[in-house]
Amino acid sequence: MFDLLIKNGTVVDGTGAPGYLADVGITGDSITAVGSLGGDDAQNAARTIDASGRVVSPGFIDLHCHSDMSFLIDPLADSKLTQGVTLELNGNCGMSPCAPLQSAAAREALENRFFTAGAEFTPDWTDFAGYLAAQEQAKGVINQAFQVGHGTVRTNVLGMAARAPSFEELEKMKRLVAESIDAGAMGFATGLFYAPGSYSLTDEVVQLAQEAADRGKVYSSHIRSESNDSVGLHVAVNEAIEIGRRTGGRIQMSHVKAKGPFTWGRAGEILELQARARREGIDVAGDQYPYVASSTSLTGGLFPRWALAGGRAATLETMDDSDLRARLREGIDWNIKSFMGSPDRVLLAAYGPDRSREGQRLDEIADHMGCEPSEAAIRLYEGAEASVVQFSLREDDVDLIARDPFIAVASDGNSVRSEGPLSGGKPHPRSYGTFPRFLAEMRRDKKLVSLEEAVRKMCALPASRLQLTRRGRIAPRCFADVVIFDPDTIQDQATFTDPHRYTTGIDTVIVNGQIALENGAPTGARAGRVLRSEDG
Repeated sequence: MFDLLIKNGTVVDGTGAPGYLADVGITGDSITAVGSLGGDDAQNAARTIDASGRVVSPGFIDLHCHSDMSFLIDPLADSKLTQGVTLELNGNCGMSPCAPLQSAAAREALENRFFTAGAEFTPDWTDFAGYLAAQEQAKGVINQAFQVGHGTVRTNVLGMAARAPSFEELEKMKRLVAESIDAGAMGFATGLFYAPGSYSLTDEVVQLAQEAADRGKVYSSHIRSESNDSVGLHVAVNEAIEIGRRTGGRIQMSHVKAKGPFTWGRAGEILELQARARREGIDVAGDQYPYVASSTSLTGGLFPRWALAGGRAATLETMDDSDLRARLREGIDWNIKSFMGSPDRVLLAAYGPDRSREGQRLDEIADHMGCEPSEAAIRLYEGAEASVVQFSLREDDVDLIARDPFIAVASDGNSVRSEGPLSGGKPHPRSYGTFPRFLAEMRRDKKLVSLEEAVRKMCALPASRLQLTRRGRIAPRCFADVVIFDPDTIQDQATFTDPHRYTTGIDTVIVNGQIALENGAPTGARAGRVLRSEDG
């Protein structure tokens, strides 16, 4: 007997194969049958859902997330659930802020993140094993997997020092990466664009990534440059490829893009570099969010990296020096010009000291303060770190990347909620709308990909990057993570000015066999699990 029977839907199984009419039988946490299901098992099903006129697909897998703290703050954080996501991979961009926590600098960085989020939380763990146990106890509404971040590991050992590690320090970093993966981390991630990852040399990254490669885990990277800063876009792409060449590991390039006026129109060159590497035998792929705006911290997006060496206290001292403050303004002006073109393309998304600023453009804030935009950014940071949205991409580049068969759909957002402690600010709408937006805009409106290909890029492709054999497909023995949606009406509703709005067109989401979304509304079921490699 089935615990749940889905009847009469069009099964798009996640592999890219053509959709077909079929029933799906679920027993416990797994799919047990797919086909024309009748007989006693079907007739005696405990619950039946009629999916006529609907698509039945695997739950979507979001390879690039920053929900490391979300479910510790609010286990009902449902912005991803409501768009069909049943599994998130966190710890991206070199940031696994919650673990390991083995230095005062790492704990301070985590406290600052909770403050920016407008929440309070005191961790009672120091290592990755303790962190995963806390996530299991929180029991969120969707499945969670976690990577260990290079920036966090570096902070534990070196703080924000802008130098190479000693032999002993590098060995300690390698040990932290290895211990974290052995405790259950699903990969190793770098944010070479951000401090302190930006202070590292390639050889350091190779040695740390080798720990992941030796254990068969993915290496995810926010590469060193996506524009004309630092080493530049092409060198940064080739650095990620070289790390794959040296380690033999799987390389996942995060949120593939050509950012800023100086690199617009060059998306095809990025994709060709990846394709050439695959022809060489290097396992490289990427992911993307379907928006022309990115989002990051105020300092990550606007401040030159030299100004962040030594951490927040050192940066504030820099600002007290009139000559260095002038140099900092010049660096911020250069970044605005390179990444966005003008300050009116920067929105303040979250700012703890003054929530009324959230949603304002940087040029507006500067006018209110009576200063230049670069000086306004400095004054904001003197109050606290903030998050910003940056309109830094061009639509034709986004569209070209969206068509590439090796690029998965991923949000670069986090699980939040329209009420409660995670409802503050003006976050990037990708946290609420990435997956339905791709299905609506890239598949239905622009016809860049077929329905089956769109679902593959959300299911089997990301599952393969994590080597999950029982997720990302509709097939017997797979875990019952399932989405039922109307392909003609599915639509994101979140906007940059009104981001806390849920998707429409998704009827049902099932997580590990339990109905977590019914008739478009969360049921309150907390069926999510913390995944480790053995749970695939």
